[in-house]
Amino acid sequence: MTARPAGIGTDPARAAVRPGGEPPGPGEAWTVLRMILWSAGYLEQKGVERARLDAEHLLAFAVGVDRLQLYLQFDRPLDPEELDRFRPLLRRRAAREPLQYIQGRAAFRDLELTVDSRVLIPRPETEGLVDQVLAWARATGRDGLAAWDVGTGSGAIAICLVREGPFARVVASDTSGESLDVARFNATAEGAVVDWRQGSLYEPARAEERFDVVVSNPPYVATEERAGLAPEVGDWEPEAALMAGADGLDVVRALISGASAVLESGGLLALEIGASQGPTALALAQEAGGLGRERVVRDLAGRDRYLLAERVD
Repeated sequence: MTARPAGIGTDPARAAVRPGGEPPGPGEAWTVLRMILWSAGYLEQKGVERARLDAEHLLAFAVGVDRLQLYLQFDRPLDPEELDRFRPLLRRRAAREPLQYIQGRAAFRDLELTVDSRVLIPRPETEGLVDQVLAWARATGRDGLAAWDVGTGSGAIAICLVREGPFARVVASDTSGESLDVARFNATAEGAVVDWRQGSLYEPARAEERFDVVVSNPPYVATEERAGLAPEVGDWEPEAALMAGADGLDVVRALISGASAVLESGGLLALEIGASQGPTALALAQEAGGLGRERVVRDLAGRDRYLLAERVD
């Protein structure tokens, strides 16, 4: 690693807002603040978008404290063991490995889920998908509902439905057995009882089985969009959880076309979609047999994000 000089003075308050950091001179130690500032400059050079914040998260993880506690320790010298733990973490982030994979955890609603390269990192947009399903389920005024989370990944959606919704039965499926291993681990940690099944799309459905809700955060990245993905996404997250054909709608099409066969009358299909896919996804739902009340709902950033439809007889 090479330093990025920034003319840091001796005042920690001023140094904390400067964009870079200098390595220690002869006889000086790596303090918490010096390491944060130097690491932030190093990560910036590697193209990391939130370099300062990620440097703080990594150092807190290596030291074993909450990130905000670092602010009470700016002048504390780091001991050799802490430096040995931190350096490989910093190298991994400089290689654009996602912070969540390095730490082995990701926040989702009120959960802290175990994640690694076997599963997609759960995102705030998918928290909104859970909100849509819970709002619909509560509006029914019924308990004992059944839901199916198709393509469960880390298990985030399924676990939240068990914990927060009026669901007596939640099924979660994925094509990847490795993903299901991660999901099972997370569900066990949260005490959530889920019926896990391996298979593609609706293949794991049992004869005559019906659900009040089918929900999915499917792959929806178009082939031509792959080159524009951030390295943290395109180079590290599982391709099968991201890519879905020329227009990104291959999996969405299959989920829409098969939904009426597994939904109860009046049951809900809820899908996360790409921000540019709203009109096409809506048209697909309107053309599909057995579905009605189709609508596209925007996320908190005002972008088309959720396709909702209900089975009609």
